Amino acid sequence: MVLAELGFDAGQILAGLKPWVECESPTYDAAAVDRMMDLATYDLVAAGATIERIPGRMGFGGSVRATFPHKSAGEPGILISGHLDTVHPVGTLDVLPWRIDGNKCFGPGVMDMKAGNYLAIEAVRKLALAGHETPLPVTVLFTPDEEVGTPSTRELIEMEARKNKYVLVPEPASADGGAVTGRYAIARFHLKAKGKPSHASWALEDGRSAIAAMARKILQIEALTTPDCTFSVGVVKGGQWVNCVSSLCEAEVLSMAKRQADLDDGVERMLALSEEAGGVVFEVTQSVTRPVWEPSSETLAMYDLARDVAKEIGFDLTHGSAGGGSDGNFTGAMGIPTLDSIGVRGHGLHTLDEHIYIDSLVERAQLMAGMLMRLA
Repeated sequence: MVLAELGFDAGQILAGLKPWVECESPTYDAAAVDRMMDLATYDLVAAGATIERIPGRMGFGGSVRATFPHKSAGEPGILISGHLDTVHPVGTLDVLPWRIDGNKCFGPGVMDMKAGNYLAIEAVRKLALAGHETPLPVTVLFTPDEEVGTPSTRELIEMEARKNKYVLVPEPASADGGAVTGRYAIARFHLKAKGKPSHASWALEDGRSAIAAMARKILQIEALTTPDCTFSVGVVKGGQWVNCVSSLCEAEVLSMAKRQADLDDGVERMLALSEEAGGVVFEVTQSVTRPVWEPSSETLAMYDLARDVAKEIGFDLTHGSAGGGSDGNFTGAMGIPTLDSIGVRGHGLHTLDEHIYIDSLVERAQLMAGMLMRLA
């Protein structure tokens, strides 16, 4: 099969992708994410899929599981795993609208990871239109909560992965355009400081500021960062009235390590920060964790296959382990051969400069189609 003959067209892909990007779907807005799932469901059905809608839980949106007709339906095959939630709140389109500027296409979530997910559907659709049946059955699973660590759908992803031989994750490509064959461990923490309220001008000395205590702890936490384990405080919320000494302040911390042992040590150091001192109670609670995914020989064999496909298309595909966890952490750590970050090339994900490179659309659609046809 000649991949170029499948007829992928960047203009057609952009036309199909635009409604996805303009359907804003921040993780914490379940209704918005469900609207995005509706759009994806339509395109999956149009590509020939049978759909199962899975209700959301824990306050998050629902998921979509799609299976395509195959003579070996129900047997272990290929799972394409992606998320449709983004970090961008509703209204981001006002400052980051869908627009095309030369080789760049801008929009909230276009890089992470709506374009890659759309290309996966397009690859399956073009193969079906050309009359090609993949050696293995294909399942697509879109989930709603990856950007906050996948607290509500990790079990769903892992159970689906167990039913399959391979997992493909169309997250955006690495900075050099390469794939990801392993990921670092990530842990999240919730911090809470509880102080004593008082009037900030009439009785300042009677209060115990939760915000001040949190500020001191933030400096202490970020100072824990080493080359082996990093700590970053990304969310802080505290106080309600400027004329009141704050009695509550909360924060969230992200920690990343290349080795599980380093993360485990970091978790221990974080939890040890819980204390009661100076009239303020400080609590550290561990939340979701992504395990280290170290590449297996089977995953590296998948990469070798992908590199061969890439050479046929006309580019060299590199690979390596990476930070910035994904749901590939889970499937890879389970020992299921997983190839991650085979989606589009781009820049500025999670920022108001998020964009993709248009010349990567056909290239990456062909790569996905080639993998679906070669994995057996």
